[in-house]
Amino acid sequence: MSTSVEHTDVAWDLETLVHGEGPDGVLRLLDEAQAQADEFASAYQGKVAEINAAGLAAAIGELVELTDLVGRAGSYASLKFAEDTAKPEHGALLAAVEERGTAIQTKLLFFELEWTALDDARAEELLSSPGIEKARHHLRTVRKEKPHMLSEPEERILAEKSSSSRGAWDRLFDELTSVIEVELPGEGGATQTVPLDVALSQLTSPDREARKTVAEAVTKALEPGLRTRAFIFNTLLQDKAVEDRLRSFPSWIASRNLANEASDESVQALVDAVQEAYDVPQRWYKLKAQILGVDKLADYDRMASVSQADEQEFSWEESTEMVYTSFDAFATEMGDVARKFVNEGWIDAPVRPGKRGGAFCAYTVPSHHPYVLLNWTSRRRDVLTLAHELGHGIHAYLARGRGPFEQTTPLTLAETASVFGETLVFDRLVEQTTEPQARLGLLAEQIEGSIATIFRQTAMNRFEHGVHTARREEGELSVERFGELWYESQAAMLGDAVDITDGYRSWWSYVPHFIGTPGYVYAYAYGQLMALSVYGKYREEGPSFAPKYLELLGTGGSKSPEDLVAIAGLDLADKGFWRSGLALVRDQLDQAEQAARDAGKI
Repeated sequence: MSTSVEHTDVAWDLETLVHGEGPDGVLRLLDEAQAQADEFASAYQGKVAEINAAGLAAAIGELVELTDLVGRAGSYASLKFAEDTAKPEHGALLAAVEERGTAIQTKLLFFELEWTALDDARAEELLSSPGIEKARHHLRTVRKEKPHMLSEPEERILAEKSSSSRGAWDRLFDELTSVIEVELPGEGGATQTVPLDVALSQLTSPDREARKTVAEAVTKALEPGLRTRAFIFNTLLQDKAVEDRLRSFPSWIASRNLANEASDESVQALVDAVQEAYDVPQRWYKLKAQILGVDKLADYDRMASVSQADEQEFSWEESTEMVYTSFDAFATEMGDVARKFVNEGWIDAPVRPGKRGGAFCAYTVPSHHPYVLLNWTSRRRDVLTLAHELGHGIHAYLARGRGPFEQTTPLTLAETASVFGETLVFDRLVEQTTEPQARLGLLAEQIEGSIATIFRQTAMNRFEHGVHTARREEGELSVERFGELWYESQAAMLGDAVDITDGYRSWWSYVPHFIGTPGYVYAYAYGQLMALSVYGKYREEGPSFAPKYLELLGTGGSKSPEDLVAIAGLDLADKGFWRSGLALVRDQLDQAEQAARDAGKI
């Protein structure tokens, strides 16, 4: 496939995953995996306590083969479904794979349980033996859960009841929020009813009165079920407090940090650094008020577009060339891998009926190669999305040598390569965009993305800290108390740059992460800012940084995040590390101010 073809011809070839056998190949792989899982259980179940070094290496080798079989089948089914979600046969194949994959995983569950139950001295002896080089970190990580595990019967009870306890409350919250509808003005004075997400998207309107109307309508729509959603949140806050106590976690966030392989110190350093830089969003919102011609922004003005200039279109050929050139300038190895994606059928680009929206990179399995899905519309954002997803793809490709247990990284590192790749291309786009209004629009888009990912998510983390702490110290929280804690966390970030309306106090109540995955939100800020901080290190060191960065990517998830970034000479527990990423956002803000002056906006 040549880069000169139109993007409509850029389609992936998934058949290599299943050796050209299509859906029949998926079923064959699963049959083979099930047979191997049965044999594995017969050979090892109840015997892990007696395993020797050679036996452990053999067991890991068998699990690698099993994981590859299931991974190939699952990747094919999920990617075919993403390719066209409207085809019933795609949905049926995906459901079959999920059901059979779960059965296989359940069959193998004993191994990790028995491994975790081993005496520490015996486990350490086995961990130092040869033959497990590509699973050693994984096996160590599994054992870190040991101090927080209950007895096997207790764990079984909690697992069995999860769907009727925490899982049920989570589902109820999702069902309640998914049916929230907002009444907005329609044509000819009539009203129209739209889903909550659609209403929120209209806060980008250039019309301030329209934005205010939308915000008031959202607040009104949130009101009817507010006390019920608060009760759900209260219940889950208490549920987590009880589980943290039973599992001996010292704080509400400790279990999330353990799952993310993030030390408490590095997370606190991140939060402290971001809070100390709250002047950045405040400075941006004051500049935005000038650009929009208002004295001061209200909360409903924050998403308003600052540029109405016609956006340039980018052909597939010039877009891929821009990515290649940007990546080559950093390291030719990055550009070469990017070319593989385009030239060898690893990307599906065009918008098609039934195709899944958005964009993603699928790692598949280390014995194969990754794939990238796009919905290409030739806009500037698409160029940056291509760079972002190819960053993921390069990470997956370079780390494939680590095998299935250590190819991927924790969530806190998952965005490092993607944001790094996107930033390389963004800097080139900024250099090439000379028209002030267009330049302002480009910089504004990037700054607001950083504010949403770094500052807003950190403010949300502070809200979570407030509600978890208050629930444990004060008991059940009222709707008004939730509103106070939400207001305090948002006001700390926005300062005197934005007026917070009374209605905004209830907007915490539709955020699913607070309910389903407590503590999750800081990972967005962690990942984004880590990537920017790594990019800041590149700016500081220049070309000599490239080999260290590529080594970091190639190491995959075989080390902790702290040890991984140490490869590049970085320290996650140092607030200075996080400040170096924030410095890039400040630099973009400086450029935006100059672009606004050049465009006559201020």
